[in-house]
Amino acid sequence: MPGGRLTQEDRRLIAEGLAEGLTYTEIAGRLNRPISTISREVIRNGGLTGYQAVQAQQATDGRARRSGPAPSRSPRAAADAHGRDPEAVRDLEEQFTALVIATGLSRMTARVLTCLYTTDSGSLTAAELVERLQVSPASVSKAIGELEQQELIRRERDPRRRRDRYVIDADAWFRSWMASARQNVMLADLTHRGAEVLGVATPAGSRMRDIGEFFEHVGHTMIQAAEQWRQAYSARRPPADGVTG
Repeated sequence: MPGGRLTQEDRRLIAEGLAEGLTYTEIAGRLNRPISTISREVIRNGGLTGYQAVQAQQATDGRARRSGPAPSRSPRAAADAHGRDPEAVRDLEEQFTALVIATGLSRMTARVLTCLYTTDSGSLTAAELVERLQVSPASVSKAIGELEQQELIRRERDPRRRRDRYVIDADAWFRSWMASARQNVMLADLTHRGAEVLGVATPAGSRMRDIGEFFEHVGHTMIQAAEQWRQAYSARRPPADGVTG
């Protein structure tokens, strides 16, 4: 039924649909399932080019076996102060991590980012991340470095505890988006120069010119959209500590 869990037969049909070149919408219609169900299933199990029904079923069975009672040493086992369903939260974290991995981040980096996103405080120390994720300090340190490089998180010094806290907020995504937009503009400039070097009348030069026009358009549009969002977000956000202006 549409609201139930995917079966092995469903996964076989998804794999067949992808092999036929069908879209998520077309596969969802064939299975009478929500589009989001199909997209999440594919993203978390290899993506458009790597999805295989048997492996997807095995991965799902493995996740089901691991979703039993959490170890008592993990802070996730404690009752949620807001009355959230722990199983639903774990499923959300798993789906969010899979989606972030699909954007190109490593699994550990995606787990750290997900942990920050799903923490009410929006900030954690390296030690707290190690404890929550049950991984080594070196793994967390490497993931933090990658996230900082992409400007997806920012670092704050906690003077009381004399250690750094890593923060996720809307401004972090704004900075990351703007960095990506600037890279597109720089790529556009490079490919425009490449077209001149190769000769715009040649096949290679024409290709470079088209690429440059695409990235120039996308880069400027990204910057414009981000700035519009920033203005709207700032207008509706209450001023800090009652200060206006």
